[in-house]
Amino acid sequence: MEWEREKFKKMFPNLYREIERGKYKIDIRKLQPDPWRGYQPSPEDFIARARNEREAMEIIDYLEKIKEISAEKARELRERLAKNGIDSFGERRSPGFYFRKAEERIRKEIDNGSEQ
Repeated sequence: MEWEREKFKKMFPNLYREIERGKYKIDIRKLQPDPWRGYQPSPEDFIARARNEREAMEIIDYLEKIKEISAEKARELRERLAKNGIDSFGERRSPGFYFRKAEERIRKEIDNGSEQ
């Protein structure tokens, strides 16, 4: 789209002055895709949402019952839970966990971009 300089100046005097001074820098970056789009939680992700070992065991039982995991996988998860505890499944995923992780990632990208 083309504009006549004088017409633009009359319609947008403040913007015209800012552009003419040329001292404003606008940093435009490619938007990053949603890191969780299409993400399918693993059995370990579901277990990491449990508050205690009893809840973790219920999750394993449920996933096995609905055939989301095999009997062999369920056995492995139960053994891991019994031997290493619930903490072996990683950081607890409390409500809002994925939003916080996405925000951390975005902030890191912004910080890295401003250092350049």
